[in-house]
Amino acid sequence: MPAATKPRRPDDQPLTVGEITTVIAALLGEAFPRAAVRGQISNLRRQSSGHVYFTLKDAEAQLPAVMWRSTADRLRFRPEDGQDVVAMGKIDVYPPHGKYQLVCTGLTPLGVGDLHVRFEQLKAQLASEGLFDEERKRPLPLVPRHVAVVTSPTGAAVRDLLKIALRRMPRAWITVIPARVQGEGSIDDVVAAIRDAAKLPDVDVLIVGRGGGSIEDLWTFNEEAVARAIAAAPMPVVSAVGHETDTTIADFVADLRAATPSESAEIVFPDVAELLGRIDENRTRLSRSVTHRLELARERLVALERTHALAQPIERLRRLAQDLDEWETRSFAALERHVHRSRERLSRVAGHLEAVSPLAVLARGYSITTRDGHRETLRGIDGLGPGERLTTRLARGTVVSEVVEVHPPGVL
Repeated sequence: MPAATKPRRPDDQPLTVGEITTVIAALLGEAFPRAAVRGQISNLRRQSSGHVYFTLKDAEAQLPAVMWRSTADRLRFRPEDGQDVVAMGKIDVYPPHGKYQLVCTGLTPLGVGDLHVRFEQLKAQLASEGLFDEERKRPLPLVPRHVAVVTSPTGAAVRDLLKIALRRMPRAWITVIPARVQGEGSIDDVVAAIRDAAKLPDVDVLIVGRGGGSIEDLWTFNEEAVARAIAAAPMPVVSAVGHETDTTIADFVADLRAATPSESAEIVFPDVAELLGRIDENRTRLSRSVTHRLELARERLVALERTHALAQPIERLRRLAQDLDEWETRSFAALERHVHRSRERLSRVAGHLEAVSPLAVLARGYSITTRDGHRETLRGIDGLGPGERLTTRLARGTVVSEVVEVHPPGVL
């Protein structure tokens, strides 16, 4: 027993409860000035003062614990009953109850990282606000006029997406809005790009995504700011982040999730050849249905014609049969006109898309030049100087160049 805490009683008189408790507290404090204890949280209570009380337990014992508000406010996750944790702190005694307890100075989830805990807590918060509800999900148009894509302009994901989109719908109108998708500044970049997409004219669908990676690489799409920007977008949003096994908060908020960026292209862009085939198939099925119904009607008329009760009005039945033949002729004519108009509308939409497609402009010999690290297309020499890097997109490929000289208009 330390000299400083040894009770002084002449003739070995008994100690008071308070004195023995003080001695025990001093001994525990010396033995465990800093302890790390592993256990499961139970009976957690948050007081109005901000202090948190709980019990750490395992199969063999229980340990009361307290965490003062100053420590609880610094935690990067929200402790809950049933969580396995490692608690750091010192062992102390609470004299009014005569119980020892752990005064926590730190708390860490056991077996999962802080990112996983943050993911689950943000997911629960947004779900409680209704951002994941199926009732707010919007359907995608059958044939989109204009599709915006928020992603990295240099990644393999955007190349695969464009390749599949243009194969399925050669005259597709696609606007790629560049954004950093990981690392410092990526959250602000993605949020700004989503808002820029909302300002573009006639955008029917927005695809937000990137290729696969670790949970740290994909974390931008688990941030609250990105989730709320997707929820606020005025058009349907398809989340295409990572690979099939990757799941992000963006997937839950978006109107539709694609397992990969390539799959998003297959979902958003219809196969034009397949659409035309479906029109012809539906025409054939409709024609057969009309023919079958007419044949049934004729059979019923013939049966009525042969009955004794209708022997007298036979002429009326014959006139009805003639009317039926005329209706058949008109029905087939109307069906042909409907199919013809549908094909004409599809051709007009396709022609419009081809006329406004940036790829068509590039194919005519034009190019698109941007400053390195900027999204805006160059329209003049303002702000340019020797040594700056430029990226020029051609119909077939991309050229990266460096400015040597800058001349005003009319000067070679």
